[in-house]
Amino acid sequence: MTEAAQTSLILAGFGLAALAALLMASLRMWQGWIDLKRAELTRAAPGRGEERGEIAELKVRVRQLEAIASCVDL
Repeated sequence: MTEAAQTSLILAGFGLAALAALLMASLRMWQGWIDLKRAELTRAAPGRGEERGEIAELKVRVRQLEAIASCVDL
């Protein structure tokens, strides 16, 4: 094998190794981001009692907006 072919083969090997390392790091960051979002969703999820309170508040707001739309003061 010629010296130029060996050099090309070595450079290709290093390039492939660098690409593999970059892809592994990217995958690790992606998994970390997914775990972070999963934790945020778990932490932000309201309980059953909180949902009912929020629904009641929304119903009151809707009634107020309907009254405003029909020009009636509460």
